[in-house]
Amino acid sequence: MVTFVSQCEKKALNRTRRVLDAFANRIGDNTWQTIITEDGLMAVKTLLRKTATKNTAVSCHWIRSRSRSELVWIVGNRKRFNEEGIVPVNSTRKNILNSDYENNWTYLPIVKALSSVAALLHDWGKATALFQNKLKQSTKQGDPIRHEWISCLLLNALVQQSGNTTNDEGWLNLLVNSQLNEQSLKTVVATQVKNPLTDLPPIAQLVGWLIMSHHRLPFRNDPKQEIEQPRQSITRMLKSISVEWGYQNKYDEADYQNRLKACFEFPEGLLSQSAPWLKQVKKWSAKLLQSQIQIQELLDSGSYRLLLHHSRLCLMLGDHYYSSCAADKNWQTSVNLYANTDKNELKQKLDEHLVHVSDYALKISQTLSRFTSEMDKAYDIKNLKQKSPKGYEWQDKAVENISRFKTQNEVFNDKGYGWFVVNMASTGSGKTIANAKIMRALSDDGESLRFILALGLRTLTLQTGDEYRHRIGLKNDELAVLIGSSAVKELHEKASNTNDEDPSNEEIGSESLEMLLDEELDYENAPTVDFLDAIIPKHNSKLANKHKAFLYKPVLACTIDHIIAATETKRGGKYILPCLRLLSSDLVNDEVDDFDGKDLIAIGRLIHLAGMLGRKVMISSATIPPALAEGFFNAYQEGWTLHSHFKQAYPHIACAWVDEFGTYIQKIYKNDSGGYPRFCVNRV
Repeated sequence: MVTFVSQCEKKALNRTRRVLDAFANRIGDNTWQTIITEDGLMAVKTLLRKTATKNTAVSCHWIRSRSRSELVWIVGNRKRFNEEGIVPVNSTRKNILNSDYENNWTYLPIVKALSSVAALLHDWGKATALFQNKLKQSTKQGDPIRHEWISCLLLNALVQQSGNTTNDEGWLNLLVNSQLNEQSLKTVVATQVKNPLTDLPPIAQLVGWLIMSHHRLPFRNDPKQEIEQPRQSITRMLKSISVEWGYQNKYDEADYQNRLKACFEFPEGLLSQSAPWLKQVKKWSAKLLQSQIQIQELLDSGSYRLLLHHSRLCLMLGDHYYSSCAADKNWQTSVNLYANTDKNELKQKLDEHLVHVSDYALKISQTLSRFTSEMDKAYDIKNLKQKSPKGYEWQDKAVENISRFKTQNEVFNDKGYGWFVVNMASTGSGKTIANAKIMRALSDDGESLRFILALGLRTLTLQTGDEYRHRIGLKNDELAVLIGSSAVKELHEKASNTNDEDPSNEEIGSESLEMLLDEELDYENAPTVDFLDAIIPKHNSKLANKHKAFLYKPVLACTIDHIIAATETKRGGKYILPCLRLLSSDLVNDEVDDFDGKDLIAIGRLIHLAGMLGRKVMISSATIPPALAEGFFNAYQEGWTLHSHFKQAYPHIACAWVDEFGTYIQKIYKNDSGGYPRFCVNRV
């Protein structure tokens, strides 16, 4: 016997009434009761989820005896009930705008301003005679010098025109006052500065990096060069990058020299006659000008890396999104420059493209903070709450120890602190179930589940997906399984075999033709949060649903090559979805010792990124060498340090070591000289 309680509002009330009336007897305006099977109960939940909106809130209570009932599940807004499914009778309010999802995002306005300015300048280099003729003639031959490098040369020329290369006030004021001297810009660009981003002021360097990397990261022309230190300054990072780092196509010397001159000719001007473009440039340049002190703080702490990460993500996704849209029929401008083509026909005007990409980048940046608070979590998982069977009691002891530690250190929960967990239970001792139980205990409320399970083999992914459904009790609407290659190695081989000289979609401005997620995703359609509509193109509803499911489902089981694309993608936008997913999900790396040296370095970068984004990380395997565990911890700690600067979180990390013989937890402070806890290394 079950009771349904509805706290729905507006149109959601009638929708839920239609569903519940078909299965139960209405015993009140918003209350239903019936005797039903478990399959019938899941059918009710599935139907409610299909029509759920932000105004939906339905709880289901199982009447266990005369004196006891049990909350089975909640569909919709869980804030309408407490953890036991009881409806509140009083409420309080705070008059703080967007406080729920913008807390600790002090630097979010800078992300918005930086991504907007970079978007307004990212394709400035498409104004060249060579690129415009290529679009009009519908050829796909690669440019002698890529358009993003020309855009960087134009940025360098703008700084030189201001006469002030020591700080950013000069060139930003030129943009704020719309004082672009096109002839001066053309003259400086024609000198072909070898390292255009070396001697620029700080904000110009940040903008230049975003422009340079919005299609591809610069590749080292000599792999034997010394690897830069993690805390290097951005000036040092940009110092040695030249046009040879993947920004020229010098495959035929005669053809290269014949077409090179047209890369530095701008017969139609440099957009100074576009009023809409100048208006947006003026607006966002002024905001960057006001943010100099805060940006300097990020540069001093090293957490400018997070600023660049978020801004590049917004820029590239905005570029991908608007490139897939039709040209704006209402766009009015005298500019005779184009950004891209569609079926060999000229499509979007250049200033139109830049302004709208900036608009979409702004929309995307406004949603970043909501990923951590509004993405779906799995709550009603009975199997994880039940005691483990005989012989597996260590799973419950690990959960108890973690919960006790969190209670004793509740003072740190206000701002959050990192978690790095090593699970070294023996083969066959139930690590898969233990990982899920531990991740549930590590969640902020200790009751929910949201994480990425990264595995090495495709067969393990399928097997684990089935195990999560049958043994843990995750439903199809709570789990997505992404099937991929056998190991990280295939991703590396694919990247290394790519011929950078081949023409691609980006050469004709059609970045949107690239698939953000190629692989098959096993999932069930369900409603998602509305803000995802702002960042996922809707032109292909089936593809959009797959992208949303990848981002939204509480648990994602995948081979590690799919999620490691967040750090290993050098060209294109396939890193976008993994980064967005990692922004809202903790990470479990299973069987990490199955990979070779190069793959382990890549996994270390992924763990570092997870720390930067403020996520909890677990590595799991029966055999983990001490050096490997310590190396991964150090990578996580460095990432968490940057996160603590960017989000004003505590720099402390809770480090746990778990196996069937015990659970050991210790707080690690950044200034500790010991690094990874000695007891963990010894036990490993």
